[in-house]
Amino acid sequence: MKKITMALVILLITLPGMGACNDSENPAAPGPEVPVTPDEPDPDTDPDPGPVAVLPELAEQNLVRSMELLDNIMDHFFTGEGMRMAKNYNPYTGTSTDTESIWGYTSAIEAVNVVMEGLEAFREYGNSELYDAHYSRYANLLSKLYSNAAYYKGSFTLTSYTQTRSWSVYAVPRGSVKGKANVVGTNNRGNVYDDQQWLVRELLKAYDLTGDIVYLIEAEYLTAYILDGWDSTLDGDGNEHGGITWGPGYTSKHACSNGPFISPLVWLAELYDGKDDEIEYLYITADKRRVKATMKKSDYYLTFAKKVYDWQKDHLLLASGVYNDMRGGGGQVAYETINGVEYRKHAPLPENAGPPITYNSGTMLSGAADLYRVTGDNLYLDDAIALSDASFDHFTELGTKVPGYYTYDLSGHRNWFNGVLMRGYLDVYPSYNAVDDYLDSFQKNLDHGYEKFLYNGFLPSDLLLGWSNNESENDVRGMFALAFASEYALLAKYELDRLN
Repeated sequence: MKKITMALVILLITLPGMGACNDSENPAAPGPEVPVTPDEPDPDTDPDPGPVAVLPELAEQNLVRSMELLDNIMDHFFTGEGMRMAKNYNPYTGTSTDTESIWGYTSAIEAVNVVMEGLEAFREYGNSELYDAHYSRYANLLSKLYSNAAYYKGSFTLTSYTQTRSWSVYAVPRGSVKGKANVVGTNNRGNVYDDQQWLVRELLKAYDLTGDIVYLIEAEYLTAYILDGWDSTLDGDGNEHGGITWGPGYTSKHACSNGPFISPLVWLAELYDGKDDEIEYLYITADKRRVKATMKKSDYYLTFAKKVYDWQKDHLLLASGVYNDMRGGGGQVAYETINGVEYRKHAPLPENAGPPITYNSGTMLSGAADLYRVTGDNLYLDDAIALSDASFDHFTELGTKVPGYYTYDLSGHRNWFNGVLMRGYLDVYPSYNAVDDYLDSFQKNLDHGYEKFLYNGFLPSDLLLGWSNNESENDVRGMFALAFASEYALLAKYELDRLN
C-alpha cells in the first residue's frame, strides 16, 4: 500500500446518527459465577491532550466514512425500542424486507466495536477530537444492541457428549419476546454454534472496550456452551475425535463452527493469564466414563484454542493451501447409553466437502496470528504466512471487472465472508508485512465504490460494478453494508498502526 502523506490537523467531525440510550433490561445470563479477577480495562481518563497530533489523512477518511455508513445503516435498518433489524433495504425504493438473523444482527455489534476501536486508536495516537465527539454515543449504542439481542435468546435442554443440562443461548431467528426465542427448532437446529462464536468474539471486544463485566459473563457462558459441543469421544487409539459440529442438531463439522472460535479462546486465555481462576470441565476416559476435572482458566482456554486450530488444520486444509468448508456424511444425531446414562454418540464424517470460502481461511489466519502472538511458536507464523499468500492467490482475480482492481467472489454471503479474510490479513500484518498489498485491494475496492456509487448513504453490493439499472433489484443486505462499515474502520486503525 502506498505511503500516505500526513494531514495537517484532524478536524472535529460531527456526524448525524441514531442516538442510543442505556438499557438496563438485559437479563444476566445463567452460568458461571461472576469472574472477578481479570484486570478490567482502565477507566477512561481525560488528561490534558496537549497539541493535536498529525496523523495520516487516509486514516481519518476511513474512520469518518465508516461512521457515516454505520449511522445511516442504523437509521434505515433498525426500528423501534426493540431494535428489530431488517434483512434488506433498497435505497432506491425506500423499502425494507424480512427480519435479520442473529448472525446478521451480530454484525451490527461488530461494526460498533470496530468504530469504537478506531476512535480509541485516534486518541492513543494523540488526537482525541473524534473520540471526544463520538465515543460515548457508540458505547450507548453497543449497550442497546446487546440488550435487544435478547429477542434472539431462549432456553432448552441438551444432551451432549458428556452431559445433559439446560442452556440459555441465541436462536437463528428473532423471537417476539426477550428470552423466549425458539432455540430448538427442528431436531435442535434452531441454534448453531458458529452464531454463538461470533457473539463471543464481539462480547469480548465489548468488554475490552467498556470494562462492563456483563459482556465477559455472557462471553464465558456461551464459551462453555460451545465447548460442550466439542466431540470429546475417543478413537481406537485413545485420542479425541475432536471438532465442533455446526450446531447441536447437526453431525457435520464445519470450518465456520471451529475457525472463528480460536481467537476468542486465545483472548480469554490472555484475560486470565497470571490468575489463579480455575474451571471445572468434563472429559471421557478410555472406558467411556465421564469424569470431572479442574484446570486454570488460562491453560484451559489456550489448550482448547490449540485443539480447535489443530482439528481444522488436520481435517480441512487442502493441497491448494486454503481451507475447505466442512466434513460431512454423518447422518442424523445419534445417542448411546453408557452406565445407564444417555450421551451423544460420535458420528464418522467421510465427506470432505467444499467449496473453499474466504472466511474459512480468514478465521484461521486470525487464529494463527493470535496463537503465534501468545505462544511464540513459529509453526503458527509459518502457517499464517503460507495461508496469507495462498488465500490471496486463490480468492482474487486481477482486472476481471475493473482494470487494476482485484475481484472477489460476491455470491451468497461472500461480501461478509470477504471481510473476515481482510481481518485475517490485518491480524497477520504485524508479523508479515507482505499482506500490505492484499489489504490494499480492499482499500481500493471500498474507495472505488464509495467515490463512484454511494447512493443515499449506501454502497452497492458490488463495489466495482455498482447498482443495477433496475431500481427494484438494488436491495442492500444489512450485514453486507455493516461489513463495509467495519472494513473502513479496521483500515483506519491499520493506517495508524503502520506509523510504528
